[in-house]
Amino acid sequence: MDIDDKRLSQYRGYEIHVALIASAKDMFEAWFKIVGPMKLPGVSVLGKLVKVHGGPYSRRWAYLVGELAGRAAIDVILGGDD
Repeated sequence: MDIDDKRLSQYRGYEIHVALIASAKDMFEAWFKIVGPMKLPGVSVLGKLVKVHGGPYSRRWAYLVGELAGRAAIDVILGGDD
């Protein structure tokens, strides 16, 4: 897997790594992984790349959907933002 571009953001104490892989001219598949501390018993964040379905996307959209998918996964792990 040749990663063409990558970006890192922070959310609720975790890192979201978004990687883009070119699939056609100016179009990319988005992948993300989450890295961070284990905050709940029995929950670990291993940092494995997960493909965001629905692509390919333009570079800008690929980063957006990759980060949103990562945030949604963190929200599932931690629960709502009370």
